[in-house]
Amino acid sequence: MTVLLLILGIICVAQAVRIRRVDRQLSEWSGYLKNIQDSPERKNFVKGTGLLAEINYQINDIMNENRQQFIRLTNAEEANRQILTNLSHDVRTPLASLIGYLEALAQDRVKENGQKEYCRIAYQKALDLKELVDILFEWFKISANEQEYQMADYDVNELTRQIIIGYLPIVESENISFEADISEDEYFVSLDRVAYERIINNLFSNALKHGKCSKLTVKIHQSGGTVMIEASNDGLPIPKEEIPYLFDRLYKCDTARSQSGSGLGLAIVKELVTAMQGQVTAESLPGKTSFYLSFPLSVRKK
Repeated sequence: MTVLLLILGIICVAQAVRIRRVDRQLSEWSGYLKNIQDSPERKNFVKGTGLLAEINYQINDIMNENRQQFIRLTNAEEANRQILTNLSHDVRTPLASLIGYLEALAQDRVKENGQKEYCRIAYQKALDLKELVDILFEWFKISANEQEYQMADYDVNELTRQIIIGYLPIVESENISFEADISEDEYFVSLDRVAYERIINNLFSNALKHGKCSKLTVKIHQSGGTVMIEASNDGLPIPKEEIPYLFDRLYKCDTARSQSGSGLGLAIVKELVTAMQGQVTAESLPGKTSFYLSFPLSVRKK
């Protein structure tokens, strides 16, 4: 009987100790959760080891990821707000100019020999507006991960030649010379055709609008398992300290090179190139600014 009472006593003491431990853990948990509620930006620490400490580490990881996600969303929201602000400002100038030219034509305030020039300028302003709207929609599609890519193997030499042919009228109208060094060989690369055309067009447009160049050059060569595309111009150089930021969204170079623009053209280039498993870099020296694209060659079955 004495032994039985001793055993029961030991069990009761053990249970009491366990209850106290659980109560202490619950108290610690209550304080821990209160710390999270009061200061969600801080990490919380639990002394010792065991299940509570392990759960604490996991919650800290979850909280940290949530904080990082919140920061990313906040930055993206601010960037999108800034994009809309910048583009709304950029839209006003060509829109006001377009309305002014069309109003003059509609009210017969332009002499007959000047009407053609007014129409040409109005048309150019309309194209500028279209480009701004296209850039805006394309950027939001990319940033929202809604851009769809139709990947296929293309001969990048032939595809680039076709883009250049379509761009020649614009270059000729600006009295800009064009030089292409493209092999007759076939270099097949897995690309989205529309995305690649946008990349090349953005690089050309950047050179014409902001580089104030008189010559464009495109070179394509193969190096090992990679195709290298170089798009160069002889316009104003980009300061060395600005090169690392060229492909950041909303970044604009110094006012000597850029007095207008959305700050999205090169950011779109970077996003599209990366999505197609390529890389893009830039280099600028007096008399020559170059953008280098590289894509892996496709492995084609014989």
